[in-house]
Amino acid sequence: MAKAMGSKYNIEHSQHTKEYFDFVKDLLDSDVVNEMKNYRHHYSTTCFQHSLNVSYYNYLVCRKLGLDARSAARAGLLHDLFLYDWRTRERQPGEKPHGFTHPQTALENAKAHFDVDKREEDMIVKHMWPLTVKLPKYAESYVIVAIDKYSAMLEISMHLGSVMKKKARKITHRKAS
Repeated sequence: MAKAMGSKYNIEHSQHTKEYFDFVKDLLDSDVVNEMKNYRHHYSTTCFQHSLNVSYYNYLVCRKLGLDARSAARAGLLHDLFLYDWRTRERQPGEKPHGFTHPQTALENAKAHFDVDKREEDMIVKHMWPLTVKLPKYAESYVIVAIDKYSAMLEISMHLGSVMKKKARKITHRKAS
């Protein structure tokens, strides 16, 4: 079962997430999307979990704003489909850092495995704006820019909270000894 961080709903079995799940079920069932589970992204969060977080919250915000929630959900799940560990991957001479290049890699991978419409394409390739320089073309693209940053901060905060709890337990344990 999958669940976006901070959400109380499992996406496969909740009435609240039925529409979302219908939009992304084919992606979730694909081997290539599931391969993202093999790559760590933000500390203890996998690339898959991060993409699921972005996808779900992107869907919710776009739906609330009356935007294309289907494209938002799908692009969110595919936006980081780069399929490598960016910490250990060796850059080619003259190649820009991962933050600048992975949107294009993710788009190429997404297009190789799925039908990606123009709105989804713009959302995937520009989710790192302003690093990607070209302005997003659609309102949904601006939403994914914000949701991607929100999700990264959520994931990093949860990791740091876990680290701080462990340190606090050690201190408490030492004082009790």
